[in-house]
Amino acid sequence: EVDLEERLCELDLRSDSDVPDVSPPTDSTPEILKRALSGLSARWKNWWIRGILTLAMISGFFLIIYLGSFMLMLLVLSIQVKCYHEIITIGYRVYHSYDLPWFRSLSWYFLLCVNYFFYGETVADYFATFVQRREQLQFLIRYHRFISFTLYLTGFCMFVLSLVKKHYRLQFYMFAWTHVTLLITVTQSHLVIQNLFEGMIWFLVPISSVICNDITAYIFGFFFGRTPLIKLSPKKTWEGFIGGFFSTVVFGFIFSYFLAQHQYFVCPVEYNSETNRFVTECEPSELFQMKKYCVPPLLQDVFGWETVNMYPFQMHSFALSTFASLIGPFGGFFASGFKRAFKIKDFADTIPGHGGIMDRFDCQYLMATFVHVYITSFIRGPNPSKLLKQLLILQPEQQLSVYKTLKSHLVEKGILQPSLRG
Repeated sequence: EVDLEERLCELDLRSDSDVPDVSPPTDSTPEILKRALSGLSARWKNWWIRGILTLAMISGFFLIIYLGSFMLMLLVLSIQVKCYHEIITIGYRVYHSYDLPWFRSLSWYFLLCVNYFFYGETVADYFATFVQRREQLQFLIRYHRFISFTLYLTGFCMFVLSLVKKHYRLQFYMFAWTHVTLLITVTQSHLVIQNLFEGMIWFLVPISSVICNDITAYIFGFFFGRTPLIKLSPKKTWEGFIGGFFSTVVFGFIFSYFLAQHQYFVCPVEYNSETNRFVTECEPSELFQMKKYCVPPLLQDVFGWETVNMYPFQMHSFALSTFASLIGPFGGFFASGFKRAFKIKDFADTIPGHGGIMDRFDCQYLMATFVHVYITSFIRGPNPSKLLKQLLILQPEQQLSVYKTLKSHLVEKGILQPSLRG
C-alpha cells in the first residue's frame, strides 16, 4: 500500500521530460504530390504542399458560404468535433498504457451533453416560433436546462463509479483534460455560431482576417524572416509578424467594403418558420450605410483628400483585423507550447503540410470570443425581432398584459392619443 502511494506521488512530481512520448503522425501527403515535388528541397516542397492545400481549403470555404448559413453552422460543428477528437486523442495516446476505464466513452458522452445544452439554447433563442408549433419541442425547450443538467450529472456519476484505486490521480487528470477541451472547443464554437446569427459579415471578416494573417505571416517569414519572435514557436519571426499585421489590416478594410454592400452578408440570420429556411433580408443598419468622413488634417496633406466615403463597419474591421494579427497569434503560441509539452509536431496529420484541424484553427477560437464580446459591448442593441418572437410564445393573458402596459407607456410619452382604442 505504501509503495503504491509513493509511486503515485512520483508520477505527479515527474518533470516534463518524463512525459510519455506520443507516436508521431504519419505523412498523409497524396502520392501524386510527392512525385510531382520529388525534385525540390524539403523547404520548397513544404511550401508548395501548404500552398496547394490552402487554395483547396479556401475554395471549399467559398463553396460553403455560397450554400448558406445552415451549411456554415454544420461546418463549425464538424470542425468542433474534429478538434475535440484531436485533443482527446493526444491524452489517450499519452496515458493509454495505464488503461484508464471508460475514458474515451465518457469524453464523447460529455461532448454530446455540452452540445445538447448549447444548441438547445440556440434553438430556444432563434427558433421560438418554430418550437411553438411543435408540442414535443415545447416540452424539451421548457425543461431544457434541467434535462441538460441531468445528462451531465449522469456522466459525472459514471466517472465517479469508474474510479480505480491505483489510477485515482490519472483519472482526475483526464477528467480535467476533458473539461478544458470542452471549454476550448465547444464553448468557442457556440460563440462562432452566435456571431453568425448577428450577420454573416461578423462571421466572415474575423475568420478571414485570421486566415489572411496566417498566410501573409507565413509568406513574409518564409522570404524575409531573420529575427526569431518567440521561443515556443522557433519558425515564427518578427518580419512575418509585422508583415502579417499590415497585410491583415489592409485586407480587412477592403474585404469589409465588399461585404457591406450586400444584404446577404450584413443582415442578421433569421429562421423563417413559413418557408422553413434561414433568411438574410432586412433594411441594413447604419453600420452598413455609406457615410462621408472628414480626413484628419495631417493626412490631408499626404493623400490630398478632405473627405472620404466609407461604411462605418470598416472602422470596426480595423479593430477586428488588429486583434486577429496582434493577439490572435497567441492562440497559436499557446498551441505550440501544448504540443511541445507532449513532444509532438502537430495535433494530427489530417491536412498534408498543415497538420491537424486544430493546428489551423488554434487562433480562431480566441478570435471567436473577442468578436462575441465586441458585439455585445459596442454593437448590439435591443432586437425587436427577437423580442417579438418571445412575446408570441407567451400565454394570451400575458400578451394582453404586455399590450396594455406598452399602450399606457406610449400614451404617457405622447406617441398615442388617450382616446385611441386598441
